Amino acid sequence: MTDEEVAAHLLQALKVGELQHARSFGKPLTEDEALAATPETLRMPFKILKDAGFVPPEVEALRSRATLAAELEACGDEAKRLQLRQRLSELEQSLALRLEALRHTGQL
Repeated sequence: MTDEEVAAHLLQALKVGELQHARSFGKPLTEDEALAATPETLRMPFKILKDAGFVPPEVEALRSRATLAAELEACGDEAKRLQLRQRLSELEQSLALRLEALRHTGQL
């Protein structure tokens, strides 16, 4: 889709009132560091997912990592700590591989 086609679609949406229902309508755009760090080919798909309330798997993995790290920090049982460390290590390896693939290819 060309820039002109996008502009025409936006103009049509504005005329029929669709844009006024958007949460950000009439508000200045904020700078999104996460979006800037996202490969360009994935920005639009991730933005659509975010606006629809869905979380990309990489973000979910980062949240799981934070939860596991907090559990590990609070855990006093050495056997349980060993299990948590193993799960955290596996998750970090998987996440590192996915993120590296995103950096190199711009897609999954």
